[in-house]
Amino acid sequence: MLPVESRLTHRDEFATTIRRGRRAGRQRLVVHLHRVDGADGQARPRAGFVVSKAVGGSVVRHRVARRLRHLVAPRLDALPPGSRLVVRALPPAAAASSAELGIDLDGGLRAALRPPDRPA
Repeated sequence: MLPVESRLTHRDEFATTIRRGRRAGRQRLVVHLHRVDGADGQARPRAGFVVSKAVGGSVVRHRVARRLRHLVAPRLDALPPGSRLVVRALPPAAAASSAELGIDLDGGLRAALRPPDRPA
């Protein structure tokens, strides 16, 4: 389970992370990672989830959100201190297994953590 202090809870945190963070899209989800400038080394990374009605009914949405929370919890320690992560589920996530979601999550995190390309 994702500890309370590791969750994004405010709308403005979600909006800032989505607007300013690096985005990496995969088949079943999109990862937004925002590295907060000036965060002290003790600040824990925090995560939030967006699972819209396009994914499915309430039972399906909650199942997808539970799976994503379970997958993100052990991966938070690998993120930079003070960073914020928003995982947005896409409609194919409804039919995906936890293993498939994990593969997409790992690929999205790798891409979001990759250093930006330098201009030539």
